[in-house]
Amino acid sequence: MAKKGGGATKVRLESTAGTGFRYYTKKGAKATEKLKLKKYDPWATNAETGKRGMHVEFEEKKMPPSKKN
Repeated sequence: MAKKGGGATKVRLESTAGTGFRYYTKKGAKATEKLKLKKYDPWATNAETGKRGMHVEFEEKKMPPSKKN
């Protein structure tokens, strides 16, 4: 039988480009540091070419409260 609790927690990764784009993923229970990953942001604008869509750094942010009725 599997153990209860102590599993992965859901986290929100938000773009540092300021576009408001975000990803949701899971983080292991033993991880203590905040996640920082480089991922694709379709709304970020490349300064050199002026085109949309580029890879930027995403940082872990606090999850919003869940809606319970």
